[in-house]
Amino acid sequence: MTAAEFRRIALSLEGVEEYTHAGLPAFRVGGRKFASLASQAEGYGNLMLTPEHQAAFVEDAPEIFLPIPGSWGRMGHTHVRLAAASEDLLTGALRTAWKLRTDKNAKSTPTSRSSHEKRERRRL
Repeated sequence: MTAAEFRRIALSLEGVEEYTHAGLPAFRVGGRKFASLASQAEGYGNLMLTPEHQAAFVEDAPEIFLPIPGSWGRMGHTHVRLAAASEDLLTGALRTAWKLRTDKNAKSTPTSRSSHEKRERRRL
């Protein structure tokens, strides 16, 4: 797979938009990032998974998936070796990251106040 194919698959998921994060391509749904091409120069796509999902992907295909080094990787952020991934595998991985984000977005209630709103209300 290539960065262009990663982009095509990510943008095919419902509600996804591409934007620039730190000057690099990223993908979000509901205003929150779930994947990026921040490491495309090194041949990777990046997914925002849970540590449990990351462990399963790495166990099933260690030649394709690896944790991003450092604390981001310990939180579930995962590299995908694009050249080694098939379209089906990449589609499934992107769909997993997308689904985790949409599920998390759904848990945020639209009526809940932001921390800024809460602080402002306490000041009054």
